[in-house]
Amino acid sequence: MGEDVDTRKINHSFLRDHNYVTEGCLDIITTSNADIISTVEFNHTGELLATGDKGGRVVIFQREPECKNEPCSQGEYNVYSTFQSHEPEFDYLKSLEIEEKINKIKWLPQQNAAHSLLSTNDKTIKLWKISERDKRPEGYNLKDEEGKLKDLSTVTSLQVPVLKPMDLMVEVSPRRIFSNGHTYHVNSISVNSDCETYMSADDLRINLWHLAITDRSFNIVDIKPANMEDLTEVITAAEFHPYHCNLFVYSSSKGSLRLCDMRASALCDKHCKLYEEPEDPSNRSFFSEIISSVSDVKFSHSGRYMLTRDYLTVKVWDLNMETKPIETYQVHDYLRSKLCSLYENDCIFDKFECAWNGSDSVIMTGAYNNFFRMFDRNTKRDVTLEASRESSKPRAVLKPRRVCVGGKRRKDDISVDSLDFTKKILHTAWHPTENIIAIAATNNLYIFQDKVNSDMH
Repeated sequence: MGEDVDTRKINHSFLRDHNYVTEGCLDIITTSNADIISTVEFNHTGELLATGDKGGRVVIFQREPECKNEPCSQGEYNVYSTFQSHEPEFDYLKSLEIEEKINKIKWLPQQNAAHSLLSTNDKTIKLWKISERDKRPEGYNLKDEEGKLKDLSTVTSLQVPVLKPMDLMVEVSPRRIFSNGHTYHVNSISVNSDCETYMSADDLRINLWHLAITDRSFNIVDIKPANMEDLTEVITAAEFHPYHCNLFVYSSSKGSLRLCDMRASALCDKHCKLYEEPEDPSNRSFFSEIISSVSDVKFSHSGRYMLTRDYLTVKVWDLNMETKPIETYQVHDYLRSKLCSLYENDCIFDKFECAWNGSDSVIMTGAYNNFFRMFDRNTKRDVTLEASRESSKPRAVLKPRRVCVGGKRRKDDISVDSLDFTKKILHTAWHPTENIIAIAATNNLYIFQDKVNSDMH
């Protein structure tokens, strides 16, 4: 599939709505490590967007309502709240530092006026409540204006306290802290469709938690061998089915997917389905096992398909067909000849995420040089776009980019030897119902909107 094909069918004109920069540093070398974005997640309505960074902070953006005077403002996201989710810790028993870096954020379905989200670092998962307050009570009988207790002898009459307006204040408070559940680093959390439980996965185990119980969890998958020298694979990602609360999938470093049914047994070590693509012997190399490791798995919104990302490809699997994926898309096949140098600089171990659009018709994933790729499943067309501050003028239309491997180069083509492997887009998110995407490029958050839809406002 060529990258220079007609891209009108897939968001040909994604345009930039806002470019949020944490420190305003152009050069990645001057970027503070704490400011590097490590996860991006829309809530279920798409009105809120949360990002986590390596400094343990969570920043929540809120979508602005449409203004009659400024119709173009619809879709813009502004900072709603910022809070410190995790702090660096030290495990004295193992003499290990525990990073504050936010590995994953997951929103809970909204039950009332407040919002709730789960955030996790390598070891500890926290449940946060985000609420608004625009009124304050005044006129207490037993307290003065500063909140101090009055002398009861001075209280001669009773009054009814009243609520008075105040400036809007967003309050973030920790509701639960789920700790001591993992020996290894947590790589995934996923909220169940029953809205009461969630699971967390590390390299060797998956635990099931109740949102109201913090002191215990149930181990539902354990692949740790009796002798660690016999270890051949690790868990890389896990997710619950969007509708069936008993089903979940987890991926492995060997490139396989295992679908498990919690109705079958309490410990789901025996999967009900194994999705694995036979390896082509002609493509076998020293790097085969590394590049086949699945870095992300996502159920489609319909629940019928699964999307996986390995180092060079994204694949779509039908839940009813275990033998091979129904679709395979090459993300950056031009890197196949560069695997040796990518191994030496550790880039080959980068973990790219993938995302579905709201209708499951287009998929998106990141690449190097601040490129990200989009694939239309219906037309089989694809496009490469760039999230860069050099071309980030407000409402500027993104131009498709093309990587040239050899031979004749077109005017705007980029040579594969010119790619900057320090600029990588690992984390992406797609609005649940609209063509709005969020792209994390190092310490910059880019939000793009489909021009066709934005022009309709």
